[in-house]
Amino acid sequence: MENELIINKKNMVSLVTDNPLGELIKPLSHEILLFDSYVAGTTHIKDETVFDEIKVGDKLILQREPENRFDENAILVLDDKKRKLGYIPEKDNIVFSRLMDAGKYLIAKIDRMEEKGSFRQINISIYLVDF
Repeated sequence: MENELIINKKNMVSLVTDNPLGELIKPLSHEILLFDSYVAGTTHIKDETVFDEIKVGDKLILQREPENRFDENAILVLDDKKRKLGYIPEKDNIVFSRLMDAGKYLIAKIDRMEEKGSFRQINISIYLVDF
């Protein structure tokens, strides 16, 4: 069994995205728009400086958080430095969590940002990255 190839399905996306090989594969991928939504929970972020460093057009990382005690379909929204911005709203996340659990790679892009008092509204588009 020493020649056995074992793939950790949970980290298959990181094999492509966190690797120099990913730069070769990027031209072979395309993004399919799935849905427009927003980032939920922005008022609960302790370090609000992250909001000063993001802008319209930025790509965001979507990461499953199945151990979330409030929502088993929770999907974190992170900036490119992997700092938490919030979550995909619970009303929108069931299909996306199933896609991600099946090994699909999803990202988001910021469409619009607005400050409404102490509340920050971040509108996003969610994409399936197809290889």
